[in-house]
Amino acid sequence: MTAAPKVVILAGGRGSRLTEETDTKPKPMVEIGDYPIIWHIMKIYSHFGFNEFIICAGYKGYIIKEYFANYRIHMSDATFDLEKHETIFHSGKAEPWKVTVVDTGAETMTGGRILRVRQYLGETDFMLTYGDGLANIDIRALLDAHRKANRLATVTAVRSPGRFGALELAGDRVKSFFEKLPGHGSWINGGFFVMNHRIFDYITDDATVLELEPLSKLANNGQLSAYVHDGYWQAMDTLRDRRQLEELWASGRAPWKIW
Repeated sequence: MTAAPKVVILAGGRGSRLTEETDTKPKPMVEIGDYPIIWHIMKIYSHFGFNEFIICAGYKGYIIKEYFANYRIHMSDATFDLEKHETIFHSGKAEPWKVTVVDTGAETMTGGRILRVRQYLGETDFMLTYGDGLANIDIRALLDAHRKANRLATVTAVRSPGRFGALELAGDRVKSFFEKLPGHGSWINGGFFVMNHRIFDYITDDATVLELEPLSKLANNGQLSAYVHDGYWQAMDTLRDRRQLEELWASGRAPWKIW
């Protein structure tokens, strides 16, 4: 039986448009409800049976390491017997996750971060997403679409008037990939990628920005597929975005909560 692809999460950026939160923590650790947004992302993947994660840390990455090192304490009621030096956990659900946190550098670009975790991926397909985007996406259908298209990479296409890289589609193939949005209402890069290991042929070093030369070259070579997602998608790019996500979670109507 083929092992499920590993999930790479880009979690090393500074989150410059969310400085109210990211002065003290990395952006993926900003909380929605009582849980960091990276937890919400991992729950989406885990719902579909993808439970092995490689987190590309950078800025304040030690906070991510400490969170997972103390995950059971964060999630459980506990008694601390100081005399006996014992900790007794009374409740709390253990996730079936295997989490590798890799320091990929504070200033490394997105492509470079992927290159730095290559040793953990082997010669198989892998998932890739950003540490700040939520969606009610069917991850299993995304993987199936990638395998059916038989191209080197698949990107999830969503519609948004935001500030993200735009896609020109020809059927299920990405005809071209733009760094900046050429017009309102275009298909944009929603993250949630699937990639073949040969993607590393397109990444040079730490300075490689995935959304520039690698994805543009893949599109020009006919090797970038699009998985169109018409459902909910939202990136937490600003404090306003974070408040909107918080309100949805607090109301019990969070569209990305599919677990």
